[in-house]
Amino acid sequence: MKMDLRRLFDTVGASEPVGGCLDFSKESFQGYAPFQQPVQVAGKIENRAGVVRLVFSVKSVLSLRCDRCLKAFEKPVEYRFSHILVRELSGGDEDTEFVVCADGQLDLGELARADLFLELPTKVLCKEDCKGLCPQCGKDLNFGPCGCEKEIDPRWQALRELFPDLS
Repeated sequence: MKMDLRRLFDTVGASEPVGGCLDFSKESFQGYAPFQQPVQVAGKIENRAGVVRLVFSVKSVLSLRCDRCLKAFEKPVEYRFSHILVRELSGGDEDTEFVVCADGQLDLGELARADLFLELPTKVLCKEDCKGLCPQCGKDLNFGPCGCEKEIDPRWQALRELFPDLS
């Protein structure tokens, strides 16, 4: 989704809406493809007092797999982003938060992709209190105990003797 922003850079007070659908279904993140549905982008670019600012939101439904119980689930998400756009950086501004639009061109799809992937969680849970799977038999502990004999590490045996009622 390439955009020509030369008119916006040159005209103080100009604004332009941005929007569309992006397809990230072939993008992989930590071994899975979270965007099986289109990503909706909506926002606005405006030049106020010579500062060109892009504000946009993205909406989608993530297709995820729980890291504890391995259950597949979907989670609707909406994120808002804001960037200051510049034609070029001068001097030592290498570490700043500006988006450089060389020749007045912006690839909104690539910018939205980068922003969105930085927001994805590194630990994915189907619910906050997910109990996961039994490490011995593999039963989903969200549906009740499995009945496996729980082995106690011998280094903790002294504590078990102090609290026999907790066994």
